[in-house]
Amino acid sequence: MNVLCIGNSFSQDATRYLHQVSGETLFVRNLYIGGCSLERHYNNIVGDVADYEYQKNGRFLKMISISEALKKKKWDYITLQQVSQDSGIIDTYEPFLGEIVKYLRANCQGAKIVLHRTWAYDDLSTHEGFVNYDRDRKKMYNAIVDTTNKVAEKYGFDVIPCGDAIEMARELEEFKAGAPLSLNRDGFHLSLDYGRYLAALTMCKYFTGEDMTDVEYEPEDTDPKINAKLKAIANDVYKE
Repeated sequence: MNVLCIGNSFSQDATRYLHQVSGETLFVRNLYIGGCSLERHYNNIVGDVADYEYQKNGRFLKMISISEALKKKKWDYITLQQVSQDSGIIDTYEPFLGEIVKYLRANCQGAKIVLHRTWAYDDLSTHEGFVNYDRDRKKMYNAIVDTTNKVAEKYGFDVIPCGDAIEMARELEEFKAGAPLSLNRDGFHLSLDYGRYLAALTMCKYFTGEDMTDVEYEPEDTDPKINAKLKAIANDVYKE
């Protein structure tokens, strides 16, 4: 199964461990520009700009354009997402998303387009975009859910609920505000261990449908007991 993510650092976070978590059954590539918005993706399509890092496991392979990437594989899935600070602001999605979808459906007809629901910033984040949500984590999360639900309904997209999984994990004692561990490394990007691992598990569950408690891979120097909780969340986040 071949998966192409058109995103930014948040899709980089979510795909870092996806190959390993899937037991190498998924072929995953990420198109990365830091802080890239839907507007910039659209402009890059129009200009056929080779500004993207074509990444495997979050690591650079080559510079590439979206048109070049679409020709690399027979993609089964293409994921899209808005830049994090605008992900809960529906007016930022159009007309760019509609034009991107039109382009992808014309040029990669066999691929299913899905929406990656990203996560809210943590409670103490200093990201300048956090002011869009009054520096309120729950307000940001609820705005992202509401916005992505509307977008998904409009275009008939499935939603990969990474943001929901992160929010669920923040209720664990290990990751509550003020706890020694955090799911974010800088207030908005995911932590290099548990945060990225949970996002990969959530992604993998969507693409494979398999029970994540059976996943053998765990990042180096992580606690198996905590990982077991994250695996359970990756399953539970898809339940009604």
